[in-house]
Amino acid sequence: MTDKATVTRSAERSVRSSVNGSVRGWWRARRQAARSDAGMTTSEYAVGTIAAAAFAAVLYKIVTSGTVSGALESMIGKALDAPF
Repeated sequence: MTDKATVTRSAERSVRSSVNGSVRGWWRARRQAARSDAGMTTSEYAVGTIAAAAFAAVLYKIVTSGTVSGALESMIGKALDAPF
């Protein structure tokens, strides 16, 4: 017959090894995924370039609008006319 302490220690070892094994497996999978990721693909570059161009066009429209242009001119004029 086995005593209760032996069964308990055996169960604890089993749980510890399965937890350690799953953590090791998780890290192994993460390292492998990081190694296999070589960067963006051509389609990702294309989408990123289009998004950057669209953002630049929107920003250009905002900056060249009458309201923003007037505010910038006013700010520059105040800065140049500031007393020393």
